[in-house]
Amino acid sequence: MRYEMMLPHQIRRAIEENWPVVLPLGVLEYHGEHMAVGMDTLAVIKVLERLEDELNLVILPPFYYGAASYAVEPPEGNGSIQVGQQALAPFAGELFRSLLRVGFRNIHFFIHHQSENFAVGMPTDLSFKFAARQVIFAFIEEQRGEGWWGNPAMRGYYAQQAAGDDPFNWIKGHPLMTPEIVAQYPFDHAGIGETSLMLALCPEAVELNRLDGTRWYTESAREASAELGWKGVKLIEAHLRSVLGR
Repeated sequence: MRYEMMLPHQIRRAIEENWPVVLPLGVLEYHGEHMAVGMDTLAVIKVLERLEDELNLVILPPFYYGAASYAVEPPEGNGSIQVGQQALAPFAGELFRSLLRVGFRNIHFFIHHQSENFAVGMPTDLSFKFAARQVIFAFIEEQRGEGWWGNPAMRGYYAQQAAGDDPFNWIKGHPLMTPEIVAQYPFDHAGIGETSLMLALCPEAVELNRLDGTRWYTESAREASAELGWKGVKLIEAHLRSVLGR
């Protein structure tokens, strides 16, 4: 369900049944002359839309304004929008705090931008990961007081953690494409992999006749196809089902 369309009784049901609450996270970045600047975020949104009728799922309004950087091309006339970490982390903290206060305890964000080495992290996902940890610490302390972890009531903490009942799992971040997926499907920037994904998921975001052959990173897009894109979609869907409880 789309969060902005939910009525309070539906929100209360989602809280009671611990539905996953998912934030599509991404950027607006130049993806060659042939593809829309929202590609990274659109890929997350469109896959979630395909799972929306299959899973009990809350989809938050997407956040497009991550740290795109100007590493690929300068923004003038090309469209990349850069919002730095100094702005992202406070926003993420306020968002996560609000979601916890509503009552959600199964919050996830998915990102595709710069996620080829998600374990190390890049500015956007690191900002949201850092904010999540800070907010969880502060929220639990507000609810349970200082010394909450050392309290005798927490004696079973490690056993609970092993069973998956860990407050630090209330908010999790994930790459849209895991290393296992990347081993089976091309990971690139505006090349055959991303262009094929858009041809499958959002063909209106691609105009292959505008492909500019002067940019090395788009050369492989000439070989893109919706057929290849669907292969990637199926791999991503299986990953999301696993993460979100199916």
